[in-house]
Amino acid sequence: MDVLLLVLGFMCVILGIFGSFLPVLPGPGISWVGLALLYFTNAVPANYWILGIALLVTVIISILDYVIPAKGTKKFGGSSYGIWGTNIGLIVGILAPVPFGFIIGPFVGALIGELIYDFKDHNRALKAAAGSFVGFLASSFMKFVVCVMYLGLFVWIVWNYKSELF
Repeated sequence: MDVLLLVLGFMCVILGIFGSFLPVLPGPGISWVGLALLYFTNAVPANYWILGIALLVTVIISILDYVIPAKGTKKFGGSSYGIWGTNIGLIVGILAPVPFGFIIGPFVGALIGELIYDFKDHNRALKAAAGSFVGFLASSFMKFVVCVMYLGLFVWIVWNYKSELF
């Protein structure tokens, strides 16, 4: 049973790393589940501090994942139309059967939103859409770093309890 939980936990942590770039998968959340599964083994004693802090980080990162692209749009001169376009474009991009729709969607959404706001100022609309893309990249990088930290924590815990686990 311990080996099964160990393997499932490791798979979750690895899947979380992929999920840090694919918005369909909540990367940090899946990685956190992998850490939690490790603590369900009989060999590793529960450490509620590590799980609690990791859960808090996961919740904060998950919230920021939706906020950062919109803030990027605003930082690059976008209006509320561009911010709404970014959010709507992200949802449409995730659901649309288009390759890399999760990247294209926020960019196109912000561009359309800004063009609705002011059809004549194409440069500002393009700049706001670029801000949306930069925000998406920043958010993805942040999630990736957290998921890699969870992987490191997972490996460290397994290494410390290897004699009990194997």
